[in-house]
Amino acid sequence: MEKDILKIAKDTIFEESRTLEDLGQSLDQHFVFIVELLFKCKGRIIITGIGKSALIAQKIVATLNSTGSPAIYMHAGDAAHGDLGMVRKEDILICLSKSGQTAELQLIVPLVKLQGTTVIGICSEPKCFLTESCDHHLIIPLGSEASPNNLIPTSSTTAQLALGDAIAVCLLSLRGFSNKEFASLHPGGSIGKQLFVKVEELYLKNEKPVIHPDASIRETIIEMTSKRLGATVICEDNKILGIITDGDLRRMLQSMKDISHLTAKDIMTVSPYTIESDVLAYEAFTKMRAHSISHIIISDHGDYKGIIHIHDFIREGFL
Repeated sequence: MEKDILKIAKDTIFEESRTLEDLGQSLDQHFVFIVELLFKCKGRIIITGIGKSALIAQKIVATLNSTGSPAIYMHAGDAAHGDLGMVRKEDILICLSKSGQTAELQLIVPLVKLQGTTVIGICSEPKCFLTESCDHHLIIPLGSEASPNNLIPTSSTTAQLALGDAIAVCLLSLRGFSNKEFASLHPGGSIGKQLFVKVEELYLKNEKPVIHPDASIRETIIEMTSKRLGATVICEDNKILGIITDGDLRRMLQSMKDISHLTAKDIMTVSPYTIESDVLAYEAFTKMRAHSISHIIISDHGDYKGIIHIHDFIREGFL
């Protein structure tokens, strides 16, 4: 039974991947023309469909909006009952349908074209209502659905989604959509934090553990304990000399019996990893992960500003 489940799952994924490969191979200059047409659109990109295609349409709309291309979703069924009023002449309407024969689309496409709105059809049948009635069309090559009896929309909807992503990324590139613009549209959640939050917004919430290089081990432990970050920075005239972490203390206790004569400079890690305060917090997180460290020191031209612990990123929702 387990082998049957794995075979079905793998066959499904492989069938969908073949459809995506065929789709990629099928794109030509006509796709380029349509992307450029959408790029020059003075209104909004409106996407419509029925059933599973309607769900894909909503996701494509969300992707377009999040990457700087104004788009709205219109349910093809509701369009015939008043929602058609949202479509304006300067908009471009994209119709999604596997068969290209959807009854609701056959009703609304002529009405939309009558007011001069450009209509693009996306379907899997070369000869159908959408290819014959729309101003432009894209054909998604489809061998078969990845489902029993070739009935359940699987490969077809996967391809629709991929084509929508391809269009959105092309438009993003044409618009020169920057990280700053992307951040302005994603202020919430982990994406917003990665693009907005700077290092200084994290370290300023922490204590600032610091000791002199000649501090005793007892003084070092007290400073680390009181500041509750599991580390302390060793400075002289506020210049960073090194760092001592909980791990350094454990290794010291394992390797030495008499520690009474030791000072901070004897066990510190010299040339610790640092980062400037005005960079994005996500850059600090990436650096910490790359070097497998739990702390990073904030430096301003060599001066000690503060320290960040990996737990700060967990608290802020980066993980």
